[in-house]
Amino acid sequence: MTSPSKYQFKSVNYTGIGPGPRVIIMGATHGNEVCGTIGIRRVMEEIDAGRLHIAAGSVTFVPVVNSKAYEQNTRNGDRNLNRNLFPKDDPQDFEDHIANWLCPLLARHDVLLDLHSFNATGGLPFVMVGPLDNDGPLQPFKHAEKERAWARRLGVKRFVDGWLATYGDGVKRRSRNADELETVLRYGVGTTEYMRSTGGYALTLECGQHVDPAAPDVAYQAIMNTLAHLGLIDAPDPAPVPFEEMEALSMVAVHDKLHPEDRFTRAWASFDPVSEGEEIGVRADGTKVVAEFSGRILFPDAKANANSEWYYLTRPNPSFGREQNR
Repeated sequence: MTSPSKYQFKSVNYTGIGPGPRVIIMGATHGNEVCGTIGIRRVMEEIDAGRLHIAAGSVTFVPVVNSKAYEQNTRNGDRNLNRNLFPKDDPQDFEDHIANWLCPLLARHDVLLDLHSFNATGGLPFVMVGPLDNDGPLQPFKHAEKERAWARRLGVKRFVDGWLATYGDGVKRRSRNADELETVLRYGVGTTEYMRSTGGYALTLECGQHVDPAAPDVAYQAIMNTLAHLGLIDAPDPAPVPFEEMEALSMVAVHDKLHPEDRFTRAWASFDPVSEGEEIGVRADGTKVVAEFSGRILFPDAKANANSEWYYLTRPNPSFGREQNR
């Protein structure tokens, strides 16, 4: 394992004269997802050249969150930073060292935009949003209306919610006792979940495929729209994506790989449509795995280990963005 002392962490802050929110915008949380890095550096160049001015509030840019993974052009340095993201008294890997720097930095801000990309070819950019307002034990939250209004102004048309609740349902099914349940639920906490736990709100934007030349433009436009929407720059608030143009999906079911020889019937990609009763895979004992309802598959993992998440199913969520106004 490479010594962490080889690496350093960098954030750049711009603070305006007027009052406003404290925003943090990050790229390369996963080291081979560089569209956010490119978009952030483009915006910073415009600010430094005087073509763009932060008039109110503040914005902190972290062009490269995971410097080790970025240097290696790999998703992870030693492990997935976007899981089990908490400060550690006894850091065991490079991502633990990142967490000890990043978590306090996140806690000093109000709003997080985390810019990512995905592996599968094709597919629309999409934004992952948090829960509705609630006082529950899993992910209490009070900024759903602001978070969802902001999500509709990033410039993308596909929205996904329900991550931590659905992940938690799978964890509960697999857990043997309460201690194991708490440990594994913590594993589901990444950058946005941690930000919400500090009282802020946050979005993960998947800007496109890793090497799609359009992905950095998606990241750049999302940054500019965020700065305008939150009032940090002197620019009109971007118009929200009309409801009729949105595709909003809720993650509602997670299915586990029970045996190493469980296999998919075909090579699934995220957002492939599935019909109720359609065969998705076959268990090691020959039992067919079929979709229990029509929707889209999400995060299928043919290489998943036994007793871990295999794939998620989503349903359309026609009420997305309207929930708080009922």
